[in-house]
Amino acid sequence: MMPSFFFAHGAPSLVIEDHAYTDYLKKVATTFPKPKAIVLFSAHWESRTQAVSQVDTYSTIYDFSGFPDELYRMTYPAKGDAAIAKQITDLFAASGIDTVVDTQRGLDHGAWAVLKLIYPDADIPVVALSVNRYLTAEEQYKTGQALASLREQDILIIGSGGAVHNLRRVNWAADRVDEWAIAFESWLQDKLERWDTEALFRYQELAPYASEAVPTAEHFIPLLIAMGSGDQHRSAELLHRSYQWGNLSLTVWKFN
Repeated sequence: MMPSFFFAHGAPSLVIEDHAYTDYLKKVATTFPKPKAIVLFSAHWESRTQAVSQVDTYSTIYDFSGFPDELYRMTYPAKGDAAIAKQITDLFAASGIDTVVDTQRGLDHGAWAVLKLIYPDADIPVVALSVNRYLTAEEQYKTGQALASLREQDILIIGSGGAVHNLRRVNWAADRVDEWAIAFESWLQDKLERWDTEALFRYQELAPYASEAVPTAEHFIPLLIAMGSGDQHRSAELLHRSYQWGNLSLTVWKFN
């Protein structure tokens, strides 16, 4: 069965950075079979109703400003897959999740920056999906559960966001990791590895420094969705963790 993953996408400049995390992303695809398609939830596509992309070829969205010109010249012209998009809407319908099909939107940087590092040739079809910050944590998990059967078809499910993502707290001159970020991630690691959904669904009230680590939910949601897609085997593995600028976490979680 194809694993599912949560990848932190850091800052938009991630794709041109050179450090341990980018090195890891460039190699991670060698650790599991090449998928026939990728289903990706990005923190940067929000909608009240679950959106499912159905495009022929994706445009590249530059949803950021003030970064090097090199970033605005990059493209990721992945193909879509109408049949898999239809299958996804059917799976959501079977789980009581309303959907809307989007035939126009390109890939935002939460999607293409990560994909460009992992699959630089853009030769795997992609179906992009939105996130809804207004659902409960349990509902996010169930969104992933609804798509779990796709993994049996060699389809890779990716959640792209950030476990600790508070841009107001980043420190560009930091020479160490903030203790509050470490405390939150340590709590999160324990609960993920023990598959303690009861605690995870209440992370906002139970996790230390939750309001600092997750000031708004959209970047945390993809982790819960990716986890939900692994509900059958309930095995979580931390493959990489590092930090930038004091507290911006760069993590990879694998759900078998």
